[in-house]
Amino acid sequence: MEEIRKEIEHKLLEIEQKEQVRILHAVESGSRAWGFASPDSDYDVRFIYVRTKEDYLRLDAPRDVIEWQLDEVLDINGWDLKKALIQFHRGNASLFEWANSPIVYKTTETWGQIFRKAVEYFSVKAAVYHYYGTANSTFCQYLQADSVRYKKYFYALRPLLACRYIRAHGRPAPVLFEELLDADLPAALADGIAELMARKAGTKEGEEHPQIPVIREYIVQELANQKMWVQNAPDDRKADWMPLNRIFLDVLELNEK
Repeated sequence: MEEIRKEIEHKLLEIEQKEQVRILHAVESGSRAWGFASPDSDYDVRFIYVRTKEDYLRLDAPRDVIEWQLDEVLDINGWDLKKALIQFHRGNASLFEWANSPIVYKTTETWGQIFRKAVEYFSVKAAVYHYYGTANSTFCQYLQADSVRYKKYFYALRPLLACRYIRAHGRPAPVLFEELLDADLPAALADGIAELMARKAGTKEGEEHPQIPVIREYIVQELANQKMWVQNAPDDRKADWMPLNRIFLDVLELNEK
């Protein structure tokens, strides 16, 4: 891990130099951040960056994403700060995950100031809708056959457990899967998940194995529960743009110094 971390940190420095940007926050996302990576999982690096004030005033504005690398080992891409703030306003759940990732490759005091404002825009409904959609898509595409890839169970279980947490606490869910297991789960389901985690530890990405009935039944039930809830929940997104506009201008001013 130490060797790959150094390589990632070198890539981030390379991005700053070649793209002429300042990276504010860079983390691991996906299965490694969630705590259930396979032995051959790649590294999903996500970052937020800021450009100079002049770049934001250009008529031929640069793209608001940097797609730096995608291969069998590294998947590195980032979002411009302006894009990130717009997505925070929409309650984008993925951004809140990046902000709370347990694996941080780089961060700044500026990012801490940004996130203290952005967290006010967390939307319970938007987050539950996102996680329900992720779980439902995984279930429909990958968990219908008699034999399945065990990793796909986690891609359905984790977002459904996140839905439960968010509805119970009204804040972003923990990123690590094991922290979501602190929820009060039925004993049979808890045992099934423990068995799944044990099997998954030695299973490669593409291997398929028989379904685990107790887990599949839970996924089916929770998908129905979360769908019903999100259809009836009120829109709780914060409409006011002023705090985000203010922090954006403050960061640009700071970036010029």
